[in-house]
Amino acid sequence: MVDGEQRSTVRPLRPAAPPDGTGPVPRPRRDTTGPKVEPTDSTAKPAASKVEPADPAPGDAKTEPADTRLEPAGRRRRAPFAHAVRIPPRQLAAGAARATRAWSRRPSGRTTLPGLFLLALVAATAAAGALLVPAAVRKPQPVAVDAATSAPVQGVPQAGVVPGATGGPLDPGATGLPGTVGPTATATPVGTPTGPVAGPVVVGRPADALAGWAQKVSATTRIPAVALQAYGYAELVLAQTNRSCQLSWTTLAAIGYVESRHGSYNNSILRPDGVAAPEILGAPLDGQGGRSRILDTDQGQLDHDPVYDKALGPMQFIPSTWQQIGADADNDGVKNPHDIDDAALAAGRYLCQGGRNMTIAGDWWGAILSYNDVRRYAQDVFDKADEYGRLSGT
Repeated sequence: MVDGEQRSTVRPLRPAAPPDGTGPVPRPRRDTTGPKVEPTDSTAKPAASKVEPADPAPGDAKTEPADTRLEPAGRRRRAPFAHAVRIPPRQLAAGAARATRAWSRRPSGRTTLPGLFLLALVAATAAAGALLVPAAVRKPQPVAVDAATSAPVQGVPQAGVVPGATGGPLDPGATGLPGTVGPTATATPVGTPTGPVAGPVVVGRPADALAGWAQKVSATTRIPAVALQAYGYAELVLAQTNRSCQLSWTTLAAIGYVESRHGSYNNSILRPDGVAAPEILGAPLDGQGGRSRILDTDQGQLDHDPVYDKALGPMQFIPSTWQQIGADADNDGVKNPHDIDDAALAAGRYLCQGGRNMTIAGDWWGAILSYNDVRRYAQDVFDKADEYGRLSGT
C-alpha cells in the first residue's frame, strides 16, 4: 500500500500455525464491510493491509467464507461505519447468488424452490393466455351491412327499454300475437313449419292464414300485408319452437323497414307469394364507402358476385350467414333469401339464438347489434319497432 509520501509498508505474513504446533489454528477473518476509505490527508498514517494466506492451514479440510473466530461473550460486532463505501451491485448480485445457492441445498430450500418454480410457471401461463386468447377470438360478422348508416349515434339506451306501446318492457300477456285475431292452431317443427291458422287450413303459403289480421294492421301501420303476414307468422312459429325468446313481430317489421323498406328497394315489389321481384342485392362489400370488406363466400351462387359478397333479399342477409341460418317458411322446399317468409323466420331465429329473451332490454339491444353492429342502425330499428307497436296497439 502506498501512502501520501510514496512509502510502502508491508507487514509480514502471519504464520499458519504456532511454532510449537499446538493449539487451535485461527482462520483469517474476511472483511465483510467492503473496502475501507483511504485517508485523504497526506500526513495521515495509512492503515496496514493484511495479506491473507493463499491456502488453508495444513490438516484443515473445510473452509468457510464466514468468520469463525471466537469473540468474548457479550461482545457485539460493530456495524459498518456510515461513511463506508457501498458494495458494488455486481458484488451484491454475486453474494446473493451464493447465498441462494447455499440455501437451495438446505432442506428448507429443497422444499420451497419447487413451489416457487410452479407458481412462476402458473403466472407465466396465465399471462400468456391473457395476451393470446383475445387475439384469437374473432369478432362476429353482422348479418346485414348498412352502408348508409355507418356513423355511431350517442345515447342509444342499453338497458331498461325495449320497443313497445309505452316504450317500456313488453307485457308478455299482450305481445300482439297475430293468432289472437281468430282461433289458432299449433305449428309443426321448425324443419317443416305450417304456422298457426286463423281460420280454415290454407293450402300453399302458410302465412296466408293471417290475411285478415294483416289487412287490419296494415291499415294503421302502412306495412304491406304480404310482409305483415311473414312477420306475424315468424313470431307465431318462434312462440312454438323457442318460447323463451318472446320475439315480437314489430321487431322483425322494423328490421324489414330499415333494411329494404319491406322489400321495395331497387324498384322491387313483393309478389303474393312473398318473393321480391326483381331480387334485392346490396352493394359489393369491398370496403369502399364505409362498407365492410367481405370476400366472396358462396362462389357467386346467391349474390351473383364471385369476388365480393353482397347482402341479399328483404332482410339483407350476407351469403355466409344465410347458409348457416336460412329457413324454409313457406314449405316450397327452397331456402330463399329473396322470399320474405323465409327471410323473416331466419331473421327471428338469428335474433333468438344464444338463449336471448327479447323482452329484456339488454338481450334486445344485443340481438339488434349482432344483426348489424352500428349504433345508429340499432336506434333506427328501435324507433320503428316502437312506432309499429303504438300504431297497432300491441
